Amino acid sequence: MELIFELSDEEKRGIRLPVSDAPDAAELDSSYTRSALPLLPNVSEAEAVRHFTRMSRMNFSVDTNFYPLGSCTMKYNPRFTEKIAALEQFASIHPLQPQLIKGGILTQGAMQVIYELERQLCEITGMNAFTTQPMAGAHGELTGVMLIAAYHKSRGDKREYIIIPDSGHGTNPASAAIAGFKVKTIKSDKNGVMDMNEYRSALDEKTAGIMLTCPNTLGIFNPHIKEITSLAHEAGALMYYDGANMNAIMGKAKPGDLGFDIVHLNLHKTFSTPHGGGGPGAGPVGVKDFLSEFLPISRIVMREDGTYALDYNKPSSIGYISPFYGNFGILLRAYAYILYMGNDGLVEASENAVLNANYMKALLKNRFEIPYPDATLHEFVISAKNYADNGVKALDFAKAIIDTGFHPPTVYFPLNVKEAMMIEPTETESKETLDAFAAELIRLADLAEKDPSAFHDFPETSPVSRPDEVKAVKEPNLRFVY
Repeated sequence: MELIFELSDEEKRGIRLPVSDAPDAAELDSSYTRSALPLLPNVSEAEAVRHFTRMSRMNFSVDTNFYPLGSCTMKYNPRFTEKIAALEQFASIHPLQPQLIKGGILTQGAMQVIYELERQLCEITGMNAFTTQPMAGAHGELTGVMLIAAYHKSRGDKREYIIIPDSGHGTNPASAAIAGFKVKTIKSDKNGVMDMNEYRSALDEKTAGIMLTCPNTLGIFNPHIKEITSLAHEAGALMYYDGANMNAIMGKAKPGDLGFDIVHLNLHKTFSTPHGGGGPGAGPVGVKDFLSEFLPISRIVMREDGTYALDYNKPSSIGYISPFYGNFGILLRAYAYILYMGNDGLVEASENAVLNANYMKALLKNRFEIPYPDATLHEFVISAKNYADNGVKALDFAKAIIDTGFHPPTVYFPLNVKEAMMIEPTETESKETLDAFAAELIRLADLAEKDPSAFHDFPETSPVSRPDEVKAVKEPNLRFVY
């Protein structure tokens, strides 16, 4: 496919501009005028439309194909929530409109949605208060660790460390570091969960908090969770729940009941909203009562007359972490999804997610090594290391699966599994889709044994095949020059 600059020609025009009524350039200060024409392509309207339409058809999404991206819960986004978000009464309001005026309620409906969504998330997680302002999962992580810092500071307690297992999400250490903490990493034991002996040794009076993904990135629910949270609280530390894998236990277990003090949720993972849709996503953060005073401002409260207002009178708040209400379009979709599913529907979604993952794991167990075969929930990790001796690594399987119409699974994560491929089917995929994906992986496993050199050319059907990835990192070519 040609680049749009390669289609460009000086004689081509895709638009005719009206006669300008602005002053001539000669009458303007030279500092306001260009010294050269902008580097823009000259193409016809038809060429522009066809070029960008062809590009759009190269996009891969959950609306077009199966997306088994482990640890990211890329499940189908239902159309009915899109219709709700597109309703003019929501889509046309502006956050700077008054909260309440005589003769009209204006933003009252939007604030009611957020207020009630916070109550729903409290019920699901066992928390007492929520903020919907964080605009991504990592943003929620940072907000949560900032709350940990604010809590200890308010007590005059100088704490330095955040404990994170090596099976935690990769953004956890970054969030802790940005909030001013050092990180202690705890290795996994033979069962794939945080080593309890190392954990006990690392826990001391300098520990501010523990960031735990539960179930972890291996899909394993930690059987020591109650002991972990009890030990943390005895040491004066707070427990932070990374909710990226909440899809596995939604309606089955509440982080608040397990001893967690803070939780972030990925609405674009657990509650079927898009990864995007007006912003990066949404990562609301919930807390127990004793931490609610530190939540970001403003807080939506209900007045005695049943109307809603923004409360800025929170002197202990960590302040603003995003403008206005957060990513309202995503919040609205999650609110509609939760109302539609109800308690029984959310439980069923988790059950089906776990069923799908274990079904696919059973299909693959005879052809790939499964380092932790027992007791996984919504996702699982297989290893390609038994094919690595033939020169076929996890990355080669990922490249090859592209030619089959499926998105590759997550590879080389978590770091404690060699040649890892992490697969999360989610609850929205059919048995037929799971069977087809497993069959392709098994076919590629056969090929890895019989003709490993064939993998050097995969993928063959994508716009870009096998770039020199080391050179791409060291010498990135990000701009076309003509």
